[in-house]
Amino acid sequence: MNWKTLLAILLLVSSSAWMLFDGTRALIVGEYVTAKTGEYAGQLGPWANLVKAAGLEPRSTLMKSVFVVNGLGVLTLICGYLLHKSWANNALLIAALLGLWYLPIGTLTNLVSLILLLLTRRKSTPPRST
Repeated sequence: MNWKTLLAILLLVSSSAWMLFDGTRALIVGEYVTAKTGEYAGQLGPWANLVKAAGLEPRSTLMKSVFVVNGLGVLTLICGYLLHKSWANNALLIAALLGLWYLPIGTLTNLVSLILLLLTRRKSTPPRST
């Protein structure tokens, strides 16, 4: 695995693991991780405005569950990718594309991952031996 692919995977792992953690914690405790003090105390990130614009409540059980499912799903796709499953390459690209909504950090990590994965894209079938 080259450094570009490794970096893409590490970025996707960090983003999806955080979403899994934050969504699970929010379901259990009732609230996402937010700043406790300062100007942004208790506020969600810019992603919450996107979610509201789509007609969903960012602090709803549905949205917290989206975090958990997204985190688990992407981690599962990463495992498939690392195990060289034929379906995982395109699925991971789609997951990175769909993760762009999670402003600002998720957008950055998913965009960089998407670009790196496209630059190092695997062929779905192995080359023929002569």
